[in-house]
Amino acid sequence: MAISLLCFCFVTFLTLIFLVKKIKQSKWNLPPTPPTFPVIGNLHQIGELPHRSLQSLAQRFGPVMLIHFGFVPVVVITSKEAAEEVLRTHDLDCCSRPKLVGTRLLSRDFKDVGFTPYGEEWKERRKFAVRELFCLKKVQSFRHIREEECNILVKKLSESAVDRTPVDLSKTLFWLTASILFRVALGQDFHESKFIDKEEIEELVFEAETALASFTCSDFFPVAGLGWLVDWFSGQHKRLNDVYLKLDTLFQLVIDDHMNPGRTKNHEDIIDAMLDVIHKQGKNDSLKLTVDHIKGFLANIFLAGIDTGAITMIWAMTELAKKPKLMKKVQDEIRDCLGNNKETITEEDVDKVPYLKLVIKETFRLHPAAPLILPRETMSHMKVQGYDILPKTRILVNTWAIGRDPKLWTEPEEFNPERFIDSHVDYRGQHYELLPFGSGRRMCPGMPMGIATVELGLLNLLYFFDWRVPDGMTHKDIDTEEAGTLTTVKKVPLKLVPVRAM
Repeated sequence: MAISLLCFCFVTFLTLIFLVKKIKQSKWNLPPTPPTFPVIGNLHQIGELPHRSLQSLAQRFGPVMLIHFGFVPVVVITSKEAAEEVLRTHDLDCCSRPKLVGTRLLSRDFKDVGFTPYGEEWKERRKFAVRELFCLKKVQSFRHIREEECNILVKKLSESAVDRTPVDLSKTLFWLTASILFRVALGQDFHESKFIDKEEIEELVFEAETALASFTCSDFFPVAGLGWLVDWFSGQHKRLNDVYLKLDTLFQLVIDDHMNPGRTKNHEDIIDAMLDVIHKQGKNDSLKLTVDHIKGFLANIFLAGIDTGAITMIWAMTELAKKPKLMKKVQDEIRDCLGNNKETITEEDVDKVPYLKLVIKETFRLHPAAPLILPRETMSHMKVQGYDILPKTRILVNTWAIGRDPKLWTEPEEFNPERFIDSHVDYRGQHYELLPFGSGRRMCPGMPMGIATVELGLLNLLYFFDWRVPDGMTHKDIDTEEAGTLTTVKKVPLKLVPVRAM
């Protein structure tokens, strides 16, 4: 009876808080809201693929929609016009981040760039990241790494092509992006490093993303620590801490290796650049970096840089494999532009194949790796499409839904790269119908590095190999079922047979 009474009092207490908030908000012209349950709000309406659930709700309640995750108000944006108002007109009003349990832990108490709330410290770190880590000059300095890793990929695929064995491209392309990022960011050979078990890295990325995206009561019911107790009993805190410890161990081993005076350095990687700042910084420097800042930056790169590039390449190859005529057209144009006698592909070749860039744009439209832009949080009152958005409201922009909006795109469910011929629409944050990297102050700073990897990786796959479905299958058997939370992967791994063409 005591437990039942406690539960009744707890629910009653939460319900009263919920009703008081409703009364306070009644004077505003708030966006349309789907029916809610007391306490939990709309959490029961969010399925395994949140971007699809939110698209379905938006079709009924409009492109600016207010929902509630527990006690937390969330405005979901599902149109180009509303996205432009949020990300350009009101960018400064809503360019902060919510302080979530998982992001606080993995960012070392917000010592990163991606998850840190808006403020002077974040601005200094963002400037540093763009200037020292992700600027075009720095990205170009890593060109030889991308070319070398793609050459290794071609050699391995050529071995499979000899006996026509199927290749798991989902795993293969993950390893490609991981091998590039580990050399660029950690100075480690992904295949031979003593600190890295490459078989476990994919699982660790999945665990980290799952832990971040999982239901955390502390974030939705911040009432007197009660949410924390629920998370503790459910095991959510343990899952987050397990991921944190695994990442921390990996990062610390690599940082210790960089601080070893006897270390052989082939190039200046991202850790080298940040350690150099730490060693030279003075008391009056506006940017203060510590080892925790390095780990926070590495967590961003680890979570945002490894699987997103691989996901884009996997979806591109999936859609091309489903349409053999389109695959042949893409390959014919690439081979006509580059000739038939190249032994290796360089990044100079990428600009010679414009049709490939159309394929990548169309992949970003139909299959953005992150279907929901990382949540923003409003810092002041603003109006979007005539609706009041109050301070401390989370903003979710559903780029996946915008990319499939029939008002913007002809036959939006069809993969058709030629829709971008003579089109001014680009993916660099200025056209709000195509936002794979976001826009505004919180746009992904790693975009140039990610694009360089995707372009070169796909060019190697399509130039050197023809691709066949495994025996017993036809191209019609290739599915596009999704899985994932923060990122959306192909649920069933893509397996194709490479046939050496060049």
